[in-house]
Amino acid sequence: MKKLRIFFLASLACGFAATTALAHAFLDHAVPGVGATVQGAPSEIILSFTQEIAPAFSGASVVSAEGVVLPTGKATVNAASRNILHIPLGQKLKPGVYVVNWHAASVDTHRSTGSYKFTVAP
Repeated sequence: MKKLRIFFLASLACGFAATTALAHAFLDHAVPGVGATVQGAPSEIILSFTQEIAPAFSGASVVSAEGVVLPTGKATVNAASRNILHIPLGQKLKPGVYVVNWHAASVDTHRSTGSYKFTVAP
């Protein structure tokens, strides 16, 4: 009976470890926020993910309401917290709706993608 209990607990622990190993980096929060309306144009997009990301395989594009992909600088990962991605904007955003299309690769190489909108108020 003791061996069965040990086997069960070991199997349960392995199951939890496998779930963690297969995790993906998903968007936790952003600045400007998801669905937010901001006063004044942001100078960068900041994306915070649920786990550390690989900077070489992570980034984002910003698209205007007219469908124009806006220029951005090189995306960089925050040195203190490797789950935060900074995307500098190459131009001042005019009032309107923008879509951020992001992609991230977690440090275990699993990829995830997503998008959200925000608005720059007039």
